[in-house]
Amino acid sequence: MRVLAIDTALGACSACILEAGAAEPAASESLVMERGHAEALTPLLDRVGARIEGGLRSIDRVAVTIGPGSFTGLRVGISAARAVALACGVPVVGVTTLSALLAPLVASGERRLLAAAIDARHGAVYFQAVAPGGRSVVAPAHMGVREAVRYLGSGPVVLTGSAAAIVAAEATQAGVSVVMSAAADHPDIAWVARLGMAADPASALPKPYYLRGPDARPQDAARIARR
Repeated sequence: MRVLAIDTALGACSACILEAGAAEPAASESLVMERGHAEALTPLLDRVGARIEGGLRSIDRVAVTIGPGSFTGLRVGISAARAVALACGVPVVGVTTLSALLAPLVASGERRLLAAAIDARHGAVYFQAVAPGGRSVVAPAHMGVREAVRYLGSGPVVLTGSAAAIVAAEATQAGVSVVMSAAADHPDIAWVARLGMAADPASALPKPYYLRGPDARPQDAARIARR
């Protein structure tokens, strides 16, 4: 199986093509950016596809990060993944950003509690924790930083993700033993591909994975009464 993976959910625009059984992607590119994913993704996909025999037409599946993450970024990546999958006649699967951040730590055989935290702003994080081996301890959720720290117990815990430093600072003050992972603030695109390869297209749907409601709210103060 040959999988095309796409990630525009957080602070990077990334894509790779991974063959089943291969240790590393056959082609990969990642651009660190907070904005501009829509403009960067299509030419990036063209470059990645050009590096393998058969190009994008040779893929068997598309995997894409579905969140939590930037509303605009998620839409860009998911739309592109669906378009490529439709053009190539292959299935597309969704991979959560939290799972992609945790996957390399689980695979490393780490024996401590593992937690991923993505900055949700306003003193909140998107948070997930797993035990060694990947068993879920805290399901993906949107919560305050202090609440996340309470789930860590006394540690020790390995933290990853864009809000790892924020959670670590609060945890240290609370006396929790923490270790910061050396991983980047965004998922390793190769792990998005690996998780996508193992996913079931019937259940891992390529649609946005939201853990909180939208910031925008209807304005009631100036609403005109209907007749």
